[in-house]
This record gives sequence, structure tokens and C-alpha cells, in this order.
Amino acid sequence: MGVRRALHFVFKVADRAQTVRFYREVLGMRVLRHEEFEEGCKATCNGPYDGKWSKTMVGYGPEDDHFVAELTYNYGVGDYRLGNDFLGMTVVSHQAVSNAQKLEWPLKEISGGIYLVEAPGGYKFYLEDRESPKPDPVLKVTLAVSSLPRSVAFWSKLLGMKIYQEDEPQQRVLLGYAEDQCKLELRGIGQAMDHGTAFGRIAFSCPKEQLLDIEALMKKENQKILTPFVSLDTPGKATVEVVILADPDGHEICFVGDEGFRELSKVDPNGGKLLDEAMAADRSDEWFAKHKIAKPSA
Repeated sequence: MGVRRALHFVFKVADRAQTVRFYREVLGMRVLRHEEFEEGCKATCNGPYDGKWSKTMVGYGPEDDHFVAELTYNYGVGDYRLGNDFLGMTVVSHQAVSNAQKLEWPLKEISGGIYLVEAPGGYKFYLEDRESPKPDPVLKVTLAVSSLPRSVAFWSKLLGMKIYQEDEPQQRVLLGYAEDQCKLELRGIGQAMDHGTAFGRIAFSCPKEQLLDIEALMKKENQKILTPFVSLDTPGKATVEVVILADPDGHEICFVGDEGFRELSKVDPNGGKLLDEAMAADRSDEWFAKHKIAKPSA
């Protein structure tokens, strides 16, 4: 099997300005690229919405060797309901803890040197108050599962992830594609999954020729394919090919061809400026206020 990489996690955001402030000023990430779209994505990258939306990639470094966050903003959506599916992202950063304290962003120490902080929308981040031993401080993403053995079998046997740690008493398993990559932690919660309307998506890259093989394997094993092999265009940038899957609990998984994605994901030095301009030009909140109606919930 060719090299696969953990790429990013997709967060739906309702308050774009405050969310961007959190990632920039609290976590200390930077804007890597920003893109605006006039209509919904063919692979539902922005969720099940057809209108105008934007995508902002933020992280600690280039997407070639860092796990980043994809912030999707639908102009007509006022808020999203959290489920019990996303349990958190863990970041190793003394600076992020210091930033939160200086900004008086709510911060709760849950164990020695580990702090819980929430992004706008309620997404949980766990900050380890130490210097990261690796260039990428993003350590892991934690997802809830209803049956840990079933999920581990899916991710390891069908998707080829290596098991790095198992903690049966705590119902936790840590998986990944390489030692130096962000890991996926699965945590059994023993109950049905509720994805709310804020459900995210985790993305990985693989050699382009593996995409159809992954799709064929999912069909053979009677697993769910949300979006069969499709090409996605970004105006002025590279076209990429993707297959979108769902694991046994409905967690969305994107596999994208590595060759096209490396071209698409090049850092745009104007990304931050493009985002700031888009936020300044966004009059959606004013429009809803003027018409005396609430921005719709998802």
C-alpha cells in the first residue's frame, strides 16, 4: 500500500470572525489558504447546503507535513447543533495555553498540564502545556464510537491503519498511518451516535490510483460510500479526485488523491488577506437583522 497521510478535520463554523480569532490568537495557527464558493460542493464538503460558502485552512505549517483544520462557513446558517461524535482535538503547545490565559479565554485544567478549551460552536480542544517534540503540535483527533471492536476492525483492516496504543479499560485505541503523523483516537461510548448538524469529516490522502481500489473494497465489504469517485474543481487552483466514505458509526471520511492535493494545498501567502476581506464584505448578519429574522439554524 502506498503512503497515506492524515490531512485535516472539517469543522462547520457559524461565527466565522470569532472562530478565526480563536485559531489565530488562542491556538496560534495561521491561515494557509482561503477560498470562496458560490454554490455547494459536489462532495458536500460544506455539508448538505447549496448556497454560498467559504473554506479556510488553518494550521501550524504547510499541509504537506502538518495536520490542519478546515473551517467551512455557510453564509446562510446561524448555528449548528453538536452531537456526541466529536470528542476533541489534542494540541501540544505551551504557547496556546499561555495565549488563552492572556486573552482570558475560558480554560479548565482537567489533569496535570492538560487544559480543556472550547472553540466557538463548542468544539473541544485539549492543550498539553509543554513544548511539542515534533514540528506539528497537533497530536490527535478523538472520535466517539458505539462499538470499539467493530470500529477498530474497520479502520485497521479495511483502511489499513496501524494500531499504536490500546487501552481496553478506558475503551480507547490510537491509530495512524505513520509515527510522525497526527493520530486518530477512537473511544467507545457504548451508545448510539448522534452527529447533530455540526458533524465533521476527517481527510486523508493516498496515491490517486488507490481511490478506485478503496471504493471497490468498500462495495465488496458492504460499507457505506457517501460520494463515489469524483473530481472537484477549485477556481484558479488544481482539480482533485476524492472518494467519501462513512465508517460504521457514520463518521465521514474523505480520501483524496495525493498528487492533486499537494498542488491544491500549497500555502497561499495572501490567504489571510483574502479571509479578512471576505469577512469584511460579509453582510449576511446585517441582512437578517434588517429583516428582523434570526439566521436559520442548521
